[in-house]
Amino acid sequence: MLTEPTVYVIDDEPAICEILNDILEAANIKVKTYTSPREFMLSYSPENPGCLLLDIGMPELNGLELMEALIAKGNRTPVIFLTGSATIANAVDMLKAGAIDFIEKPPQVDLLLNCVRKALELDSQRRCEQQEFSSINERLKLLTAREREVLTWITEGKSNKKIASILDISSRTVEIHRANILNKMQTHSVAELVKMDLTAREYLNTRGH
Repeated sequence: MLTEPTVYVIDDEPAICEILNDILEAANIKVKTYTSPREFMLSYSPENPGCLLLDIGMPELNGLELMEALIAKGNRTPVIFLTGSATIANAVDMLKAGAIDFIEKPPQVDLLLNCVRKALELDSQRRCEQQEFSSINERLKLLTAREREVLTWITEGKSNKKIASILDISSRTVEIHRANILNKMQTHSVAELVKMDLTAREYLNTRGH
């Protein structure tokens, strides 16, 4: 696994790959180039941080098809499209498909670097969110079915007495469940518990679940 953020350039024109490689390396940005989407797919792991610069018009597998294949596998690595002649309609289609931006070839250096840096920042943010969600999710898995029910009502702001009434159990039982939930979620604060629940929900919503 590569830990240093890397820009993956996939373009069937070797000259374009070379130009982009030189621009990015000059800006001290790690870069790997591929002239074949299939070659890229064989060596790439979504665990590697970075972003993708995809040529939209490759004959073997165009950039849009490659991005859709990656998304279908749950890959959220930011994509910037490279295009020789983008129309407004093309641009809208690319962005709707999930790209974060597009750049016309030959690329303007400042524009390219700005786009790439934003994409790398976005990727870092997404990976932090993923790590936070994974940590919360592992703790949520420790809860029993009843504790999950109690947690749902706690995050709705219900009192122990109200939860007891809703679930037809004693207030003392609710107190025990609440204590177990706080212990398993590794927090002493109901406010933090609510924040964790909201974080998990928001993350799942952004993933389309």
